[in-house]
Order: sequence, then C-alpha cells, then structure tokens
Amino acid sequence: LKEIVFVIQSQSNSFHAKRAEELKRSILKQAANLTQLEKGCETDLPRVLLLHQLAKQEGAWTILPLLPHKNSAWIFFCEEDTRIQIHRLLETLRRYDPSKEWFLGKALHDEESTIVHHYAFSENPTAFKYPDFAAGWALSIPLVNKLTKRLKSEPLKSDFTIDLKHELWLSSLLSATLLRQIALYIWDKGGGPPLTSVPEFCTAVAGSHCATTFHSFLPLCGTPVEKAAIFVAVKTCKKFHGDRIPIVKKTWAAQASLLEYYSDHAESAIPTVDLGVPNTDRGHCGKTFAILERFLNRSHDKIEWLVIVDDDTLISISRLRHLLSCYNSSDPVFLGERYGYGLGTGGYSYVTGGGGMVFSREAIQRLLASNCRCYSNDAPDDMVLGMCFSGLGVPVTHSPLFHQARPVDYPKDYLSHQIPISFHKHWHIDPVKVYRTWLAPSEEDSATQETQKDPREDFVTVTGNKWYPKSFSVLFVVTGILIRECDRLSC
Repeated sequence: LKEIVFVIQSQSNSFHAKRAEELKRSILKQAANLTQLEKGCETDLPRVLLLHQLAKQEGAWTILPLLPHKNSAWIFFCEEDTRIQIHRLLETLRRYDPSKEWFLGKALHDEESTIVHHYAFSENPTAFKYPDFAAGWALSIPLVNKLTKRLKSEPLKSDFTIDLKHELWLSSLLSATLLRQIALYIWDKGGGPPLTSVPEFCTAVAGSHCATTFHSFLPLCGTPVEKAAIFVAVKTCKKFHGDRIPIVKKTWAAQASLLEYYSDHAESAIPTVDLGVPNTDRGHCGKTFAILERFLNRSHDKIEWLVIVDDDTLISISRLRHLLSCYNSSDPVFLGERYGYGLGTGGYSYVTGGGGMVFSREAIQRLLASNCRCYSNDAPDDMVLGMCFSGLGVPVTHSPLFHQARPVDYPKDYLSHQIPISFHKHWHIDPVKVYRTWLAPSEEDSATQETQKDPREDFVTVTGNKWYPKSFSVLFVVTGILIRECDRLSC
C-alpha cells in the first residue's frame, strides 16, 4: 500500500473539500483494515493528497502535481466522487510491472472530431484514447520521472487549457477536454506510452471485478434553492431575437422565475432590455459587466444568485437549484465549467461563458468593489472575469455538469455517468430535441413542481429601481509545484 500515492482532484470550496476529505478517510480506513488482516506485514498506510491543499498557486486543480514519494511505485488520481475498493486496486496494479512506463485508465475516445479538442485526429477521432477521470487513472513512477524531466526542459506550448485529459501540458479544467490533454502530452506523438485500458477501472457498477466506480448523482444538500433566489440573465442581440429566443422560451425559460433578456435593441414583444452597450462580434465584456452592475444595483438582497447564459445555451434550472443548495451564497462563489489561460506561466482560471456562469451576490459585490474592468467592450468576458477574480483571490469552482459544447462533442461514456446541467450551441442539432433528451425535468422534478404555485406567480415586481420577488416577505500551472516537489524528493 505504501507504494501508491493517491491524489484526489479536490477543490477549495467547502462543499468539494468536504467530499474529498470523506474519500480520503475511506481510503485510509480501508488501508488500515487491510493492513490488520495481513498478519505480520508491516505495510504502511498510503499517502493521500488533496489537490487543493498542495499549493495556493493558480492551476493546482489541473492534474499536474505528480508528487512521487521515495518508495512509491504508482501515482493514482481520482475525483472526489470516485469510489475505490483498495484490495481490488492492489490486485489490479500488481498485473503491471512498476519498473516500466505505464499510463493506465478507463479509455474514452471521440466519436467525431470536435471543437473542444481542436479537431485533433480528424481523420480517425476514435483512434486516440484518453482516460475518464471519474474511474481513476494511474501513472508508474518511471513515467512520472520522465514527464518531470520533460516539464523542466520544455516550455508549455499553448496559453489555453481546454481539455487536460487530452493534453496534459495545457494545465486545464477538470472536464472532458482535460482528460484528452493529459493523454496527448504523455503520448508525445508516439514517443511515450499510449493509454492502457484497464477493465477494473469502472464508472458504472459493472461487476465484482471493478476496483473503482463512480456514483452518478445530482448534488442536493437540503432543499433546492428557491426559484426566487436565482436571477437568470440571457445575453442576446437583435439579429438572434427571431431564432434563438423562441427556443429559450420553448425549452427552459419557464423554469426560471426571474429572467431577463439583455440585448442591443429593446423589443417589447419579447421583451428585451437594451443595456446601451453596442453589440460586438466577439467578447461581450461590456455587456456582461453592465449586467453585473444592473443586478447589484437593481435586485433585492434576497436574490442570492445570478446566472448569465448565452441565447444558445440550453440549461436545466431545476437541476441548478439542486446543485446550488450545496453552496453558501454568502461566500464569493464563481461556478461553472472551468478553463485555463497561461496557467503554467502565472495565468488564471475562468468559467467558460457558453455553459453558463453562476455568481453569488457576494462574488459580484467583491468584483465591482474592485477596479478590475473590461479593457474594451469586445474583450472576452469570461476571461476578464477569471483574471479579475484571480486577482481578488476568489477561486473558480468547477462543475463538470456545465458544458461549453453540444452533447455530440463529448464521448458517450463520459456523459453516461453525468446528470448534466447545461449544453451550448445549436450547430447542426435540434436544440429542442437536445433539451428534451438531456435536460428536461424528470418525473420527480415535475411531481415536485406540481405542488408549487404557477411559476409565473413568482415573477418580480418592480418598486422604484429595485427588483423584488413576490416571495420576499418570506424571504456565489501546477508545473512549478511539480518541479519544486520533485526537486525536494530527488525524484
């Protein structure tokens, strides 16, 4: 057991840190029980590391803190909700010679070339395999040492991090794209080992052979957040009023009590609000900051959350209400699908806008109290927000349930163990069908909604310049770490 170092891909937010600590205790308890059963064996307990505790440096969440211990043979990575049978994991790893370079995991592959992976392997996208983080994945120490030396000698090749499981060196988000980045870096155009698929690394409970499983669930910590506590802002523009807004209204809009459409043109039939910010072909930073200021200045304090989405975002508000029950709105929470920029050279994380950006009121207050603003109206809003929050010491909280792209852009196996909250883009799909297939409220949700008032009864009334819910009366790269730690441990 002492030959395995466990790295849990944890986050600093209290909800996620608690879940990671629970997994750590489970690993150590199983290890202790196993040690007691092996009479006369002086096996030490394994080392279990929480990613968010390794350093405060931006990017520590990415997956690169390969921290070998002197007598280690394997580094095993897992998510906070991965479930591990320690004795079966030991049996599985014993099949592989730890003196050789091994990259082990549950294999995923793209069904078709996809934008989230930069259309790599477009001729045969199924040929390249990368690990599903949820099932756990392992690196042998010889491979770890090789990667460490390479990281010391080679500069990072890209500023942007989209999918680290696919290209490790980009220091990216914990998402489908993240997995592929890791595999690309390790593979090194054929100079390194490809991923070896391990059937014992599972996500679904596929039988007694599984060393790992992953429990699919939608987090719920108490009761779902009230509809009246969430304000939804839809970014749009005049040219999309006729085709995108009707889809929003046909799919998810009725789930939101408090919703406004923000545009460059006021159209009463929708209605839209003209923020006085000209539409731009890209970026939309000016529009987003105008939305933030309007929310803070005109909404009541009882509206705890702001969600900003694009007009081609598909989202489940009912599932979002469940998820938000696990976060404290009095904390500065900035939540969504996390990407990265320049993390290997002192960059920052950000929430990609297409999948939806969720802000606690406290996060917005801290942001607008600072002097951090857009450098132009067409600056990339999500990246500017990431830069600003990074400077304020407010971490990005990642959830893989938000998606920047369409369902077809992700491996089927990856989505099979998720209850998604959002997808983005209408390209070459029927967005209404996608919504009904992936995001429409379940029968359980519908049953719950039947006991509530008509959601239209909860729409805001306006008094002066404030929005009030009618329910008011009862009423947020690790490269440096790797090199430093490996130098310390002489790996």
